[in-house]
Amino acid sequence: MKKLTNTEIETRLENLTDWDFYDDALHTDFEFDNFKDCMSAMNRIAFECEALNHHPEWTNVYNTLDISLTTHDADGVTELDFKLAKAINKIVEVEE
Repeated sequence: MKKLTNTEIETRLENLTDWDFYDDALHTDFEFDNFKDCMSAMNRIAFECEALNHHPEWTNVYNTLDISLTTHDADGVTELDFKLAKAINKIVEVEE
């Protein structure tokens, strides 16, 4: 996978709701009604990660989920990160 340029990343971010780019990664966070809903979303996301063979760096505290996406083999953000971010938004049902 080819690392995207900053310009390519910023252009793609225009069509990706609630994600930011900094520290060579895509970042977002979600707040759920409760811990159970947060864990449910994480489990659904995990299946998509396995299907893509691409895994996020993420943390969970009670009802919040922080996600960071980068492709370590490319040392930065690739098209695969955007593919996973779009899938995550669909799973979490982010309003476009």
